[in-house]
Amino acid sequence: MRAGRLDVGILGAGHVGPVLGAALAGAGHRLVGITSGSDPDRAAAVLPGLAIMDPGELVRTSQLVVLAVPHDQLPGLVAGLAEVGAWQPGQLVLHTDPAYGVAVLEPVVRAGAIPLAVHPAISFTGTTLDLRQLQAAYAGVTAPPMVLPIAQALAVELGCEPVVIAEEDRAAYAEAISTASEFARSIVGQATGILRGIGVENPGGYLSALVSSTFDRALREVSPPDPLAPPGAF
Repeated sequence: MRAGRLDVGILGAGHVGPVLGAALAGAGHRLVGITSGSDPDRAAAVLPGLAIMDPGELVRTSQLVVLAVPHDQLPGLVAGLAEVGAWQPGQLVLHTDPAYGVAVLEPVVRAGAIPLAVHPAISFTGTTLDLRQLQAAYAGVTAPPMVLPIAQALAVELGCEPVVIAEEDRAAYAEAISTASEFARSIVGQATGILRGIGVENPGGYLSALVSSTFDRALREVSPPDPLAPPGAF
């Protein structure tokens, strides 16, 4: 392994954890293990042969811990692992929840570990297709000033462009992410339902190019112009 590589433990075997583990492994880090999940076959397809470990044991043997668990489980998991003395001084602890900054990791800080919040802004499918999406994505990054470069570097290693989000702005950030995600799903669901009702086969495929090009155009219209873009590019 290259210098500066870390032993990484993944807590959360849903749609996010295995994909981020695969991205970090691709950047040269060594995966120690992953916790069990509800769909072990899907996780194994992304990270074949990776050991399934108890959360406490996994944390104790990892230099970087990635917490990719549901929003309502994160505070309890962090506190519970603190109660059993799992967190280690100097350890990097990174969570992926858009709504939390680093305050939720206070038990980690008390143990001498380093808190990081990195949220890749994509809709995860839990498959290796997400690795390509990460390469075109941004990541909302929050961390104490002294270790912010570490969080930014890890976001880059995941394939993302890091964007710093202040601790006090995480709730607003999460609202923006949720609004965009829910709106897209709702509109696509409504439109495909109408097409299916009039007999159009594969309405999702029919709308794919239209939806993608419409969203791309809308995003370009609210983004500042690229000074390097050729005339008429948009």
